[in-house]
Amino acid sequence: MKVLLIKDVFNLGRAGEVKKVADGYARNFLIPQKMAVKATVGAMKQVEMIQASATKQRELLNEEMSGLAEQIAALELSFKARVGETGKLYGSITQQMIIDVVNEQLHVNLDRHQVESQPLRETGEHNVRVRLTFDLIPEIKITVEGEEEEQEEQEEQPEETGKKPRSAKIEEIVEAEEMSEAEEAVEKEEIVETEEKAAAEEAVEEEASESDDQEAESE
Repeated sequence: MKVLLIKDVFNLGRAGEVKKVADGYARNFLIPQKMAVKATVGAMKQVEMIQASATKQRELLNEEMSGLAEQIAALELSFKARVGETGKLYGSITQQMIIDVVNEQLHVNLDRHQVESQPLRETGEHNVRVRLTFDLIPEIKITVEGEEEEQEEQEEQPEETGKKPRSAKIEEIVEAEEMSEAEEAVEKEEIVETEEKAAAEEAVEEEASESDDQEAESE
């Protein structure tokens, strides 16, 4: 369907231009939102008037938003996000996250749909456009930094899960083996001492017996 734009439509055209669009887009959006009308012969007679009115409104809006455009262009935003092994972010920096920071810093109420960018999924510097009017589209400098996992968290994790590090387990095994060997050595020493004591007692008994025999023979 051919339509005559009666308002500036982003990514389509300026007021007073004739555009060919899908029937559904025209019937369900452009015409109900009073952004366009069917490009009939009668409508085409209004082109010059539509263009003149739109030009005046555009100039007023651009003047009104010029200060905000300068403020946005001066912004430098920084985000931190966890990075995977491939260098890609876990998740992304979304349009909503960006516009939330802009609104907070400049005390405005812009919509995320005004951010002309796909979600940011890589670290580094990015220039993101924010559409204010058909002509005013300032850029924001955004830096995305990788946030590495802290080694301390990894070291503390075994304690939190109740599991001991591998090195600690090895030390415990070695200690247990050494203790077992020591206990075994003590037991062997005790056995030897017992045997020696028994042998000594036996020798004493034999000597006493021989002495008794000698006394009996002398009598």
